[in-house]
Amino acid sequence: MTRTLSAPVTVAFDYTRSTGPVIGRFLTGLRDGQVVGGRTSEGAVVVPPPEFDPVTHEPITDFVEVAPVGTVTSWTWVPEPVKGQPFDRPFAFVLVRLDGADAPLLHALDVSSPDEVSTGMRVQVRWREERVGSITDIECFEVATESGPTGVEAIGDNPVTGVIVPVSLDYLYAASPEESAFYRGLNEGRILGQRCPTCEKVYVPPRSACPTDGTPTSEEVEVSQTGTITTFCIVNVPFLGQKITPPYVSAYVLLDGADIAVLHLILGVPAAEVRMGMRVEAVWKPREEWTYSLENIDHFEPTGEPDADYDTYKHHL
Repeated sequence: MTRTLSAPVTVAFDYTRSTGPVIGRFLTGLRDGQVVGGRTSEGAVVVPPPEFDPVTHEPITDFVEVAPVGTVTSWTWVPEPVKGQPFDRPFAFVLVRLDGADAPLLHALDVSSPDEVSTGMRVQVRWREERVGSITDIECFEVATESGPTGVEAIGDNPVTGVIVPVSLDYLYAASPEESAFYRGLNEGRILGQRCPTCEKVYVPPRSACPTDGTPTSEEVEVSQTGTITTFCIVNVPFLGQKITPPYVSAYVLLDGADIAVLHLILGVPAAEVRMGMRVEAVWKPREEWTYSLENIDHFEPTGEPDADYDTYKHHL
């Protein structure tokens, strides 16, 4: 039996958001070495401050600076930290009710053993040397000392109005037997699909079952490396991680012999000249760069043939 393929995948992007007047006030305080809470209509001081009062639903406007020391109300031990956590060694997550606050704040506690943590213990903030207006400006909590935490100076005069938060998800993608055959074909310089025995449509990349009638696909089909542009988009806006300078074209290409278009890059022609019906062909990377990926095809470019008749691709838009 042929082994199916699998590969680690990371989906990552930077999430940018405006903070608003409440969270912005809290983050500005952290940047300047202060912990700021919000007072609710019932008189409770909450850290971080909620944007709206939980009872009246009005915006929070009463801000209170609380102490950088407090009491652990609950905790859990982390024996095996994972990527993105505050430490690469065992530590504790703690809920700390800072002096002057009525609700606890969740953060890390830097201790070497669970025997060093207990509910009711006194802890203090350890400030990060370089602070930018983020919850990580509190590097962690540590066991409180008689002198308390070292004071820090304010950084900058402008309030924090926006934050950029990296978001990342790591997972293992396991390809189906049909997809595994497709990727193996790409590693051999071929484009393979699967044919539905009922409607005879050919799907590239292949499907385990036909999405039209639900019939399991059974026949492997090698399709052409030339095709027709059905629809396309001209990318004009730069973004983080972009590898090609705009403008460029991302298009759906209906390969000859296939019944579903694949999305790929169109090069070798000015973006303004790309059009529906244009005939294109695959341009492969050098053989030594091939792997089990559709990226083996570097891009598609015009063949120089006359445009395809609209009737040949109108059902694939």
